[in-house]
Amino acid sequence: MIIQGQIIDIHQRRIFPGELQISQGFIQQIRPLQSAPQRYLLPGLVDAHVHIESSMLIPSEFARLAVVHGTVATVSDPHEIANVLGIAGVEYMIQNGRQTPFKFFFGAPSCVPATTFETAGAVIDADGVKTLLDKPEVKYLAEMMNYPGVLFADEGVMAKIKIAQQLGKPIDGHAPGLRGTDAQRYFAAGISTDHECFGYDEALEKLKLGVKVLIREGSAAKNFAALIDLLPQFPAQIMFCSDDKHPDDLIQGHINQLVARALMSGCDLYDTIRAATINPVEHYKLEVGLLREGDPADLIVVEDLSSFEVVETYINGQMVARRGQSLLQSVKAGVANQFNTSLKKPQDFALPFAKAGKIRVIEAINGEIVTKSSWADLPSIAGLLLSDVNQDILKIAVVNRYADATPAVAFIKNFGLKEGAIASCVGHDSHNIIAVGVDDASICKAVNAIIRTKGGISAVNRQEEKILPLPVAGIMTNADGYQTAKLYSEIDHFVKESLGSTLHAPFMTLSFMALLVIPDLKLSDLGLFSGKDFAFVELTI
Repeated sequence: MIIQGQIIDIHQRRIFPGELQISQGFIQQIRPLQSAPQRYLLPGLVDAHVHIESSMLIPSEFARLAVVHGTVATVSDPHEIANVLGIAGVEYMIQNGRQTPFKFFFGAPSCVPATTFETAGAVIDADGVKTLLDKPEVKYLAEMMNYPGVLFADEGVMAKIKIAQQLGKPIDGHAPGLRGTDAQRYFAAGISTDHECFGYDEALEKLKLGVKVLIREGSAAKNFAALIDLLPQFPAQIMFCSDDKHPDDLIQGHINQLVARALMSGCDLYDTIRAATINPVEHYKLEVGLLREGDPADLIVVEDLSSFEVVETYINGQMVARRGQSLLQSVKAGVANQFNTSLKKPQDFALPFAKAGKIRVIEAINGEIVTKSSWADLPSIAGLLLSDVNQDILKIAVVNRYADATPAVAFIKNFGLKEGAIASCVGHDSHNIIAVGVDDASICKAVNAIIRTKGGISAVNRQEEKILPLPVAGIMTNADGYQTAKLYSEIDHFVKESLGSTLHAPFMTLSFMALLVIPDLKLSDLGLFSGKDFAFVELTI
């Protein structure tokens, strides 16, 4: 097979007319020509950090959507399914990923459970980490969210780091807001990346320590605008990632969107493409081609470098997408799950109020996964605290999915719901059921919809109940990715138009409200938790 066009040579920083001679999945020769079609050939794109599970799609369906946008590989942290099913969950992802040409590379989850302050479905200890790191598809120790464990040299944490170092595998970081001597100590432990930089100064400080900083633009956390000016200064240390991407957003675009925005921002063409190709391939030692003779034929064709719309995608010389159409076929996949809680009653979400005082409130931030903490006066009836729609302060609940237990209940601001409730079993990282609503009956109705389907997302009001079932670990579906994106868009529209949510991605934001390792205030199934203090806190003062 021969492909002709304007070849973008990132290594030599040049563009020239030429042709690629491809045989048996590899680029056998790159031959310069006097002239070639006015279309650009360049390496396929790599998402340097993503949780496939957040797309609500199994890997093979994620691939079908991603290749349309020029993505040929992902550096995937499977700690979402690992927190539900342990090593068996990671193996499910690997096995399913093998059934598609797309190049999935996984990490060994370092924090299962993510913390000891919540109920998860599994434990992966140091021996489990070694078992995973010995697999050819597992390229790195996934994000070390337990940064206090690193700083205090926790024995279990350090054992996992040591195993990765002995095997020559890189270690991903997760250190939001960590600065100064604490940051120096954390990265000196052998951790080499961070995708949790929310501001320019924080990222700059970490880059100066030699850390690889990932610029993230997902469905909830969006840090591109804050960090992109660092790319020209540190072209060898910047990578692009989505981290978490819902299916409707994945249909619209992927890493190609970050490339297009960087070019529109005035970033150098070669530095920009390097961040999406060479840097992750070299850092994680991926078997992904970089448009050189002898490389796997992993490449994309782009007609306009301004819009950066991908018109063809090739993996190992096989065309897998053309002009917006995926050429990958769906594959049959079974279901694995762990869901052991009974239907709830409205009174399970009642919150007694025994003393006067202010109520601690989680403040969600649109487009961010961090939260703020504030105080408010809330109404009560018969000794029970109520939501206050006028203040946009609603009840939030987390329900243990692994066993029957009393739900944890608190209050949250900025979801904007005027009626009803929403709930999800995608609740990072332990994936218990998390719900926000205007009253106990609505919350109970939304939660029970998920319990009946053993996983999913739901939205309810008095008249309607909408549910998107997620039977794989309670967080993914094995159904068609495009149909899933359509169903997700419909329920997302219902939440915004009928229930009144003002958030860009209400379900994605909801999923992070139980993520204790991201400050400041979050809710686990065991109670209200301060990410800054790394301790439980009281609801009232």
